[in-house]
Formats: sequence, C-alpha cells, structure tokens
Amino acid sequence: MSASIGSSGPGMKLHTKILLGLALGAAAGITTNLTIGPTHPAVTVVNDYLAYPVGQIFLRMLFMVVMPLVFASISLGVAGLGDIRKVGRVGGKAVGYFMATTVLAATLGLIVVNTLRPWERISPETREELMTRFAGDASGRVEAAATSEFGVQTLVNIVPRNPVQAAANTDLLGIIFFGLAFGAALTLLPAERARPMIDVLEALNDVVIQIIHFAMILAPFGVAALIFGVASRFGFDLLVAIAAYVVTVLLALVLHVGLTLSTVIRFFIGMSPVRFISRVKAALITAFSTSSSSATLPTALDVAETQLGVPRRIAGFVLPIGSTMCMNGTAIFEGITVIFVAKIFNVDLTVPQMAIVMVMSVITAIGAAGVPGGSIPLLVGIMTMFGVPGEGIAIVLGVDRILDMSRTTVNVCSDLTAATWVAKSEGAWSPAQVPAQAD
Repeated sequence: MSASIGSSGPGMKLHTKILLGLALGAAAGITTNLTIGPTHPAVTVVNDYLAYPVGQIFLRMLFMVVMPLVFASISLGVAGLGDIRKVGRVGGKAVGYFMATTVLAATLGLIVVNTLRPWERISPETREELMTRFAGDASGRVEAAATSEFGVQTLVNIVPRNPVQAAANTDLLGIIFFGLAFGAALTLLPAERARPMIDVLEALNDVVIQIIHFAMILAPFGVAALIFGVASRFGFDLLVAIAAYVVTVLLALVLHVGLTLSTVIRFFIGMSPVRFISRVKAALITAFSTSSSSATLPTALDVAETQLGVPRRIAGFVLPIGSTMCMNGTAIFEGITVIFVAKIFNVDLTVPQMAIVMVMSVITAIGAAGVPGGSIPLLVGIMTMFGVPGEGIAIVLGVDRILDMSRTTVNVCSDLTAATWVAKSEGAWSPAQVPAQAD
C-alpha cells in the first residue's frame, strides 16, 4: 500500500508531481500577482471557476475519510495489543515508552514553533487579506476556536452520546474515545468472536487508505490550484513563511533526536548515541527513502537483531506495534502545522488550546497509518477542530514530501530505541551484547 501512495507507476513519482504542482502553481500565482494583479477580471474567473473547484474537490476527498480512518486505525491499534489484561510488562513498557516520547516530541514541537514563530514572516497586510479572502469560512471558525476553551465540559464532551452523530459533526475527540473503547472491548472477547469484526476494521482501514491514494493522485492538481489561488492574491510574502515553516519542522525533528532520543540512548540504554545511530542507519535510510514505517519494518527487525543484538522475541513484539503507535516525528509535524496554519489565518489559540493541540497530536499520531501521507487526513481533522480554513492544507501538502521523509526517519529511530530499552529493562539485553561491527 505504501508503494501505491508514494508512487505513480513507472513514470514520474507522485511526490515529484506534487512538488511540481506546488512550484508551477506558486510561480503562476506570483507572476499573476506581480503583473496583472489579484483583482483583474481574468484572475477572478480562473480562481472562481478553475482553481477553487479543483482545490475544493481535493480537500473534500481528504475530509471525507477523516472519521472512518480515525475510528478504524485507533480501534485496530488497541485491538492489536491483544488481551489488555494479559499484555504484561513488555507490552506495558512499550506502550508507556511510545506515549511518553510522543508527548515529549509534541511538547518540543510546540516550544520550537512558538519560539521561531514562522508565521511572523507574513506581513500584517497579507494576514488581513487572508482573513478577508476567506471571511465567509474563517469568521465562524475563529469564533468557534475562541469558545473552545478547555474545561470540565470539554472532558465530558469527549464521551459521545451518539458516535454516528459525533462523526457527522466531525467531533474528532468523540470518535477517538469510541475507537479506544471499541478496540479495548475487542481485546476482551474470545478470539473467534472478535476476529470477524477485526477483519471488517482491517478491510475498512484498507479501503480508506485506498481512497487516500485516489486523493493523492489528484494532489498535484489540487495543490497547484490551491497554491495558485493563494499566491495570485498574496504574492511572494506567503512563500517566505512556508520556507520558515519547513525549517521549523526540520529543526524540531533534529532537536528531538539530538536531545530526547539521545538522552534515552545515553542514560537509559547505556550506548553512545552516535554508535547507536551508526548501527541502525540502514533502517533510517530505508525510512527516509520510503516515508513508511510499515515498509521499513522488515529492515528494522533485521537491524535490531543483527546490529544491536536485541532478542527477536522482544524486537518482534515491540517494533510491529511501534510501526503504528510510535509516531514521535508525526506528532511534532502535526503540532507545528496546526499552530502555524492557525496563525497564518489569524486564528489565535490560547495556552489551554495549544495543550489540546498537543494531546490531539499525540493521539492522532498514534493512530496514523504507517504509509506515506497517512497522517494528512488526521491533520485535517485537528485543523477543523480549531477552525482553521481547509485551504491551509495546500501549504502542508506542497512541501510535505521532505517533511514526511524526515518525520518517518524520526519515527523509526524511536521504534528502535524503544525495542532496545525494553530489552534492557527486561534484563534480556545489555550494551555488551552488541555484535561486533561487520566490515
């Protein structure tokens, strides 16, 4: 499945087409803005009757799959743990590690984005024009974001009265809770009773990912249309902020590896971070090139056993779960993106709301499909929660390939760190058991 989403047959790769769409749309938009101007009748016609419908169809295909994807992926993630009463120490330690490092990753992402503040590269005039352009969509969204304070009622509302109604109302928290409860209930049923429903969920998950594939085929045109609509009205100013956003995400990913994961490797595993990364570089290169934690799993299992000496029984349990649950890089990306795009569209989030963004980034990152682009629909869901106009997704998709490659590398690095730490904590491994380096 990862190959189908990440490529487009024997010809030009899909991510290359998306990047080309971004470049052509941005170039055409900026040229139009600087020459005939954003208010020219021809520009209005192109935006209203070509760029807008193409971009909106693409966006709606992404919005369409958010709720079934969240429900299926979260339910399968919990059900995949087995009987929650019998998972034992190894499962508990692995899940605890995934949660702890993902929380740290999301927190780091929010700190970095609020420190560098890439949205400030946009002039106040451009921000006002953005609000005016999307006034019909954004005004109500800004008001909704302003009233979504965290409190007792927020906790109560997490539990939906009607999960179908929650899905219809794009209540992401309600669907996540229902998915968690549904998956936990499946683990408590006899295997023969639970298997048919798990098969249905797996089929649903596969179908949704295939729909994402359809949407990503349209992505080059959708991205070109959306970015043209923005660039033709706002010119070069917005693209400078996009470059600053990319730098912010990459810096946060590097800091997470250099600070958080390196601390775990040095003090909890007992190895030099440089030595550890040199031993697992084959898996990291595979992750970077495929943008898929799932596709990297065979390489990660081999590297854990042959290069680190982690027992197969532990690596074979922790790494498959980690390929879908340990999404440190994805949490960083989602948190930074929501804050950045919200600020671009003048949606100010309070500190409690940013805390909710962090929590949602952690939960949806854990539920993200381990395939290229698998986190995009979930990101759309978080953005919708906080009233960010859907057009903001164009910014993300246009530069997403390099960010996807980078965050997947961080995800896989954390997977391998988790397997090694769990093995050591169980007394099944020590740094002295690392095999000699082969020539």
